[in-house]
Order: sequence, then structure tokens, then C-alpha cells
Amino acid sequence: MMIAMPEVLEILALACTGLYAGYMVAFMSGVMPALKEVDDASFTLAMRAVNRKVPGPLFLLLFLGSLAFPVASFFVAPDGRAGGDTTLMGVAAGCALVGHLITSGGNVPLNNALESSKGRGDERSARTAFEGRWSALHALRTLFAAAAFGLVAVAVTG
Repeated sequence: MMIAMPEVLEILALACTGLYAGYMVAFMSGVMPALKEVDDASFTLAMRAVNRKVPGPLFLLLFLGSLAFPVASFFVAPDGRAGGDTTLMGVAAGCALVGHLITSGGNVPLNNALESSKGRGDERSARTAFEGRWSALHALRTLFAAAAFGLVAVAVTG
């Protein structure tokens, strides 16, 4: 049995949004609470390392795919998808886009500022300028990633 392109796009949209949302939730619920317990130098060292390693190939596939596949699926809908399901896929793509805008306009600049503070000797100030804002933005983008996944799941199974 051959799977048609619209169904492939739905599967990819579901997989990428789900894995991306799971990654965001895991980071919010595990990594950041764990780092909250370490001293300032350890926190900034760890976050700088994470910020250098995270944008690797797998993360970028999930990050970009969590937006690209819902958008593609919205435009290449299967013949049997109801109008409401197509709308849900469009709203899912919108949620993913908002999350990406939060990432690129908020979290990434904070990551860059933390990296540029390296070697200045004031890890307390670097952490203070980073942690609260970054975590709040991360929680917000996690919410949008989870919403995108939920909407894709309903659209695909609806």
C-alpha cells in the first residue's frame, strides 16, 4: 500500500510537532529545574554549553519541521479532510509560528547575550539577566508547541 503525499505530510507534521513539544516540555520540567539548584558559575557554564549544542541537526529538523510540515499539510490537504480539520491544521501552523517567533526574538538573543558575557567574571549578573526571562519565554513557547501538537493530532485524527 502506497501512502499519498498529503498523508505523509500529516504524519511528518504529527511527528515533528509532537517530538518538538516533548523536547520543550522535558527542558522546562527537567533541565531548568535541575539547573536552578546549581551555583551561578555552574549554571552559566551549563547553559552556554547547551546553547552551543542544541541547534544541531536533529533539533533543527524538529524545530523547522514543526512549522514547515503543518504549513505544507494545510496547503496539501487529503481529499477526505473536513474543512474544520484543515482549519485546525492552519491554527496549528500559526501556533508553531508564534513559538518560533518567541524563540528567534526572545530566547536566541538571550542565549547570545549569555555567551557574550563569558569571561567577564560576573556570573551572578549574567545568570540574573538570563534565567528568569529565558525561562518565562521558554514556558510560553512550550505552550505554543504543545498547542500546535494537540491541534495537529486532532486535525489528523478528526
